[in-house]
This record gives sequence, structure tokens and C-alpha cells, in this order.
Amino acid sequence: MKNTIFSSVFALLVAGFMFTSISATGQQQKYAYVDTQYILDNIPEFQDAQDELDEFSSKWQKEIEDIYSLVGEMYQKYQAESVLLPEDVKRKREEEIVNKEKEVKELQRTYFGSEGELYKKRQELIQPIQEKVYNAIESIAATNNYSFVFDKAGGMTLLYGNPKYDISDDVLDEVGNVMQTVKRDSRNRDSN
Repeated sequence: MKNTIFSSVFALLVAGFMFTSISATGQQQKYAYVDTQYILDNIPEFQDAQDELDEFSSKWQKEIEDIYSLVGEMYQKYQAESVLLPEDVKRKREEEIVNKEKEVKELQRTYFGSEGELYKKRQELIQPIQEKVYNAIESIAATNNYSFVFDKAGGMTLLYGNPKYDISDDVLDEVGNVMQTVKRDSRNRDSN
């Protein structure tokens, strides 16, 4: 009798385990990863946009440095002459220096602040490219039933990635349907 009960319980456990295994494999999740830095490096339009942003940034940075230099000159001149100046002229000069310094700090915020001109330019030039890349990733993930697509270049740490699951070239090919990308055989992959 004990053997029969034991056999029945064992059979139920085995059947339950097999059912669980079948369901688990039926819902198996697929993973892939991309290297967005590699993808963006192989889209000439992205490099052009990056160069344009760098140009704006350099121009604005020089403008700010020139004004800071002027503030420095104003201060040095004030220091040299302050002993000879009457109090009202001193206050006026101090105000001019402080106002010029405020002006340059405001200009710096205007260009480089969190909602500044550089941010707006980046949104204008880079965001459309990133959206096209994201749409290509989403399309490939849906087509190939990937549950997750990780970014090897992003903040996620990828300790190992089997190259057969790297869909970066597929994403570049997909993006190539809507914008120019470097041809697959001409792409240069760094040793990442």
C-alpha cells in the first residue's frame, strides 16, 4: 500500500514537473543586444550632426571665454586704479564688473544650461536619428520575437555577449532603409 501511494505521489510530481518544463520552454524568452555606439558611428548623418554640435559648442565657448577675459581685464584695471578713484566711481566700476560677470554667467546658462541652446540643437539634430535607430531595434525585436534587447554601449554592464545575439548590424541595415548608413562590409568594429 505504501509503495502504491509513493508511486502515485511520485507519478504526480513527475507529471507536474514535465508540465512545468513544457510551459517554461513554450514561453522561453529570447534576448539580443546591440552596441548603439557602433551603430551611431556607422551612420554618417550622426557624425555630421555631432560635428555641427561641436562647432556650435566651440563657438559659444570661445564667446564666453572672451567675455570672462574682458571681466578679468576690467577687474585688473579697477585694482590698479582703485586707490586713486573716488568712492562713487569705485562703486560704479564694481557694479560694471559684477554686471558683466552676471551677463556672462547668464549667457553660459543660455548656451549650455539644461534647457539651453546646445540642448535644443542636440534635440533637433540627434533625436531624429536616435528615434530611427530605436524604431529599427523595435522592428527587429518584434520580427524575431526578442523579449529584451540590451545596449552593450549604454549604462548596462554586459560582461559577456555571444556575437550571434548581436543584432547591431541588423539594426544598421534596417536604419539603412530610411537613411544612409555605412555598408555592412565597410563597417569598422572596434575591439569592444
